[in-house]
Amino acid sequence: MGKKKEKITYIDDGRPLADMSGVRSGFGLGRSGPVRPHRDHKAIWDTYWSAVKMMFVPMLVVIVAMAVIYMIAYFLFTCM
Repeated sequence: MGKKKEKITYIDDGRPLADMSGVRSGFGLGRSGPVRPHRDHKAIWDTYWSAVKMMFVPMLVVIVAMAVIYMIAYFLFTCM
């Protein structure tokens, strides 16, 4: 026959797996009310512009692909 499977015994000692009580989030409640991180307009603009630059080439690829598909469909259905 086969080996007997080892029985695992879990012991609950009452501790949580991760104590997150001391961690403050950026938008959580502080001692005197809601806390929001301070960001100036230049940092916001730099973040926006870097995201736009990152998405520019994929956007052009999608637009060109849609134009090519449209032209193929146009020539298939009008030349028949």
